[in-house]
Amino acid sequence: MARFVEISLAKRGAVCVARLLDAEAPATCAAVWDALPVDGPAYHAKYARNEIYALLPALSTSPPMEHPTVTPLPGDVCFFAFEGTEIGSPAYGYDTGSPAHGGPQVVDLALFYGRNNLLINGDRGFVPGSVFATIEQGLPAMAEAAQDMWLRGVEGERLQFRRLDED
Repeated sequence: MARFVEISLAKRGAVCVARLLDAEAPATCAAVWDALPVDGPAYHAKYARNEIYALLPALSTSPPMEHPTVTPLPGDVCFFAFEGTEIGSPAYGYDTGSPAHGGPQVVDLALFYGRNNLLINGDRGFVPGSVFATIEQGLPAMAEAAQDMWLRGVEGERLQFRRLDED
């Protein structure tokens, strides 16, 4: 049976629904599902183009790379894990209170809302992510809100992930 996650931008009121890709990324889906609900300050990508994401502390389980991509499609939801020191450089611009400056691992849950994305970083080169979900409802509204983040800023915005359980 399919499992679904609601993803929202709290300040902008945008909501979408993603289906977990349990067959393609079972360990990642399990780790994220078990951690829900989660949320964090929302960011818009500098390098990857049409991406919004939240940085979170490590999950209780660290899944292996599954269903990897460096060219995510619109509607892909990806999982990334970084060592605590990898993205803490001042060049990334994260506040000192961000998980980027925290513990041994930082989790990045990212949503891709448009075409022509390339997961490359000037410091590290290609950065593959695990595609663990696909948006099935609400992508146009989320894309509009994400574009607004790019144009008007991310301050005060939060990216939220929660289970959509059957009633």
